[in-house]
Amino acid sequence: MKPENITAWALNELSTEEKNRLARELETDPENQVTAAATQKFCTLLTRELRDESLALTPEQRARLIQPQASSVLSSRSCFQPKPLRWWQRPAIPMAAAAALIILGTMTAFYVNDAQETPVQVAQVAPEHIRVQQQKRVAVNPSKAVAAAPATGLKRPMASSQVASLNAADAPADLLKGVASPMALPGSPPPLYSPVAVGAVNPSVAHVQSRQRRILSETESSESYGKIVENTLTSVAREPLSTFSIDVDTASYANVRRFLNLNAKPPRDAVRIEELLNYFPSSDPAPTAKDKQPFAVKAEMAACPWQPQHKLVRLHLKGREVPTGDKPSNLVFLVDVSGSMQGPEKLELVQRSLRLLTERLGENDRVSLVTYAGGTEVVLPPTNGLQKASIIAAIDRLQPGGSTAGSAGIKLAYEQAVSGFIQGGVNRVLLCTDGDFNVGISAPQELEKFIAEKARTGVFLSVLGFGTGNLKDHTMETLADKGNGNYAYIDSLSEARKVLVEQMQGTLVTIAKDVKIQVEFNPAVVREYRLIGYENRLLAKEDFNDDTKDSGEIGAGHSVTALYELVPANLQPGQVPIPVVDPLKYQPQVLASPPAVSTKPEAATEVLTVKLRYKEPEGTTSKLIEVALNDDARSIGQASAEFKFSAAVAGFGMLLRESTQAAGLTWERVRQLAREGKGSDLLGYRGEFLQLIEKAAGGKP
Repeated sequence: MKPENITAWALNELSTEEKNRLARELETDPENQVTAAATQKFCTLLTRELRDESLALTPEQRARLIQPQASSVLSSRSCFQPKPLRWWQRPAIPMAAAAALIILGTMTAFYVNDAQETPVQVAQVAPEHIRVQQQKRVAVNPSKAVAAAPATGLKRPMASSQVASLNAADAPADLLKGVASPMALPGSPPPLYSPVAVGAVNPSVAHVQSRQRRILSETESSESYGKIVENTLTSVAREPLSTFSIDVDTASYANVRRFLNLNAKPPRDAVRIEELLNYFPSSDPAPTAKDKQPFAVKAEMAACPWQPQHKLVRLHLKGREVPTGDKPSNLVFLVDVSGSMQGPEKLELVQRSLRLLTERLGENDRVSLVTYAGGTEVVLPPTNGLQKASIIAAIDRLQPGGSTAGSAGIKLAYEQAVSGFIQGGVNRVLLCTDGDFNVGISAPQELEKFIAEKARTGVFLSVLGFGTGNLKDHTMETLADKGNGNYAYIDSLSEARKVLVEQMQGTLVTIAKDVKIQVEFNPAVVREYRLIGYENRLLAKEDFNDDTKDSGEIGAGHSVTALYELVPANLQPGQVPIPVVDPLKYQPQVLASPPAVSTKPEAATEVLTVKLRYKEPEGTTSKLIEVALNDDARSIGQASAEFKFSAAVAGFGMLLRESTQAAGLTWERVRQLAREGKGSDLLGYRGEFLQLIEKAAGGKP
């Protein structure tokens, strides 16, 4: 067996077929098993240590280099069983590695990705066959000796002075705080890569993105998304009620961002407009502690920016804020460690993400860690949140390998959660996966039934999706919906921090469940309406008052936005085509004349009435909220900043989906609305959105 093949395997550069073939060969070659195990350990150690940007070794790093733990060569789940020989523990190896770290630490800027060492770096610390492999790679493509420029056009790491010169209005919040890398956190490893253009200050960005583009192009067809049939205009005379379940998922936005940052167009069904809208926290006020309702409701209407003769309605729900640590938590980290999770954007990113959340735990919190691959394992029994070192050590021990027994892992995780159930607290399973379940329960219908049954125990499920090329988006969305939880896609450490740190309470703490919205339109004012997005959340009108019907949940501080496009009733027939329906054959044409309009005074002025039903987190009977909306004849220029920004996000989604409802909408109009609605943007999310508009537009007006 060629040493360079083993090296390519350790660096995760082989295709699935090549990896399987190499694994079969190693099963019959004990000597090469030792070499493979040693090479994998060495590459893991090297890339982890060289990613650190400090100029000196910390005591922990020095200890890891000089006295590596024999037990960490391979996990118990590895298919390789090394012999006692441990060549990397010979004194010359850690000394050479330490020397290389010190020398490289003095460089002005360096980053090493998992398959991107230069010949100089490798020559000082790597075994001979690794040096040969790297030299061959550089000989084929000399540009590999230096970091390739990312798609954003940046050629090299930016100095701090360059970072400071960026437009502060559009830069991510981390840059505004003077952090050299926009992902870096005190005491945490540097980022895998930045999801935004201004954040692309790390040369390893180019390599990671190049690797993802290759994976995407090779296996794009293996990513699965639920089919979306876009909502069209509906006659108020025929259907005066519009009913749907709320959605606080944000996965679609981060997933769309992944495609755009790889200079690829996202699949139409990957663009769920409601999840784009709900990605952004709003400045709308939340309920105070004195308010009885767990969320505030706001309705606003103005001219539709892509069809000025129409109206656009924005409905917004803002959840009550809950102080961090207000409720004790019983959390189970359920991690997919199957072979499909290998890679820096998968299991490695999972580990970094869970470390961030661990740092936020307190003395009233308990954490368990369950893994699944070919089998399942309780890696960490319930552990107090103050024992951070133990929790992080368990997270760091995770290694990928094997098939994907997802159903068994979910069952074991729920067992752990139920056994540690905290009455009145937060009881939740956090599933980290790419959604590829190939052992046990795998059909969506079976998963829905199983998760829905478990949700009734009071243990909710949040799903964090990871990875490129093998993403099972529809499966993960299904699990989260049926588990009374939310679904987020993690494409970077920055996104992990948003979901698990900045919005941790919203992710973990449910303030209302089974939240449904029903809108009644006034036929005297509205002829037709169209709900923008929420296609897979539509409900029958009878479901609104049915308390047995499962619906969406709102977390603490969550923002939920829905938009309706309306055709005014007084719009002249020549201004908009009215669909013609043939006369009915078997019954009278009851809709041939205008529908009867109520004689109540409000019928002449009110456009619509919004009704909401919700249950308390542990309740079984719903409560009702009603809000009416009047037309104050606002132009789009008179609308609020939040209204304009929501319109921009919806327009962005419609153009990406090539919507037939987009009319004369242009990228320039979307840009304008986004700029006008950007606001203070303290967290930098809206500035990032402006950059994504530029990527999506590709120079188009």
